[in-house]
Amino acid sequence: MFLNNKRALVTGSTSGIGLAIARALAGEGAEVVLNGFGEQSMIEGLCEELGARHVGADLTTTAGAERLMGEAGPVDILVNNAGMQHVAPVEAFPPEKWDAIIALNLSSAFHTSRLAVPHMKAAGWGRIICTASAHSLTASPFKIAYVSAKHGLAGLVKTLALELAEHNITANCISPAYVWTPLVEQQIPDTMAARGMTREQVMNEVLLARQPTRKFVQPEDVAELALFLCRDAAQNITGANYTIDGGWTAE
Repeated sequence: MFLNNKRALVTGSTSGIGLAIARALAGEGAEVVLNGFGEQSMIEGLCEELGARHVGADLTTTAGAERLMGEAGPVDILVNNAGMQHVAPVEAFPPEKWDAIIALNLSSAFHTSRLAVPHMKAAGWGRIICTASAHSLTASPFKIAYVSAKHGLAGLVKTLALELAEHNITANCISPAYVWTPLVEQQIPDTMAARGMTREQVMNEVLLARQPTRKFVQPEDVAELALFLCRDAAQNITGANYTIDGGWTAE
């Protein structure tokens, strides 16, 4: 297993994409640190399944991100995956939702990265992977905070890649289209309200309308790409933004 003796931290990893990535990394021998919310019994079950530890820090705050990194210990692989969403017209978009989304989706990745880099430099090896979105490359209405954060995340990764290029540390984005996760399911009611649509209309005319394949991306699709980016074969892939979007951004 090629990740033996590597410690991997995956934020937002108690469900969805993050959990799929954590499972893939653990399957290749990584010592995984989980982060995210959920019922205690469920989290304990995941830790037992993966041989993992869990740190439940609140990443919407600088102090929470610092606590996470302190309790996780030095990490060789950092996957910034935690995120949230809110859907509303700009004039009705709650400022507190803007602040929370920017904090979790963008600022937390800065804080975890700045704290992970010293160990990676000392070790002469590291992988930083950020779960961005097709919305890091294009926009949709009613998602001003999410789109802004994901565009920012792509820029953060490019900057990390340039700064760390000579230290055998890579930084890359994975930008999926709609993945059937709790985050996507939870935004359906808000989208119904913002657009005056039924659930079926949101599914077919919003979520899948821009994906030529008309299929949701699977969490395991993202996990397999994340796993590849940790391989030595990917050592010269850095600063990239990989789409898994069913052809969305090809149009």
